[in-house]
Amino acid sequence: MKEDLEYLIRLQEIDTQIIQKKTEIEKIPQEIKNYTAPLKDAEKELQSQKARYEASEKKKRSKELELSEISDRIEKLKARTSELKTNKEYQAHLKEIEKVEKEKYLIEDDILYLMEETDEALKKVKEAEKRVEEERRKLQEIERQLKEKQKEIEKELLELKARRGEIVSKIRKELYEQYMLLLEKNNGLAIAEAKDEVCLGCYMSIPPQLYVEIKTENRIFTCPQCGRFLYRS
Repeated sequence: MKEDLEYLIRLQEIDTQIIQKKTEIEKIPQEIKNYTAPLKDAEKELQSQKARYEASEKKKRSKELELSEISDRIEKLKARTSELKTNKEYQAHLKEIEKVEKEKYLIEDDILYLMEETDEALKKVKEAEKRVEEERRKLQEIERQLKEKQKEIEKELLELKARRGEIVSKIRKELYEQYMLLLEKNNGLAIAEAKDEVCLGCYMSIPPQLYVEIKTENRIFTCPQCGRFLYRS
């Protein structure tokens, strides 16, 4: 019986490791997902900067077209100067040219401002692109590391399962079946240490006599509260 108990303790140790390894593997997709957040933020910022740049570039093109049209208008006005007959007409015509030229200067000022704005927006786009590329590289490296980690864990799992099989082959069938039922019922813990008259599986008190018998009797005992196999070190 004591030998059976030792096998059960060793089996529980291995099953605890197997459960931990499986939990680690299950967490890997979420870990990768968590690391995608900075990349998504960087991509969002890039789209925002691109939209700002495109809007500024569109305004600039519109002003440049406006400048071209008003320049053509000035040229046409100047071409008509020789057709004027009186000094009054000539003076009025000059005032009209002057007015249009002022409009042209204002448009040119707007274009200069928009050129600066567009250049700044383009700079921000390039910075955002660089950040996206950096975050993408980081994510790729993290994915590589986590996949390597998963491969290593899977290798360890194979070794643990092989060791588990060896131990299971030495345990009586009915005892193993009881162990598996307890393992499933008690969240992966089928056997627990009894210490100071307390089951360390459920942390409930156990009768003093049972506590003594666990140490002295050559048979397997269970916790009257949670049903786990008990042992004393």
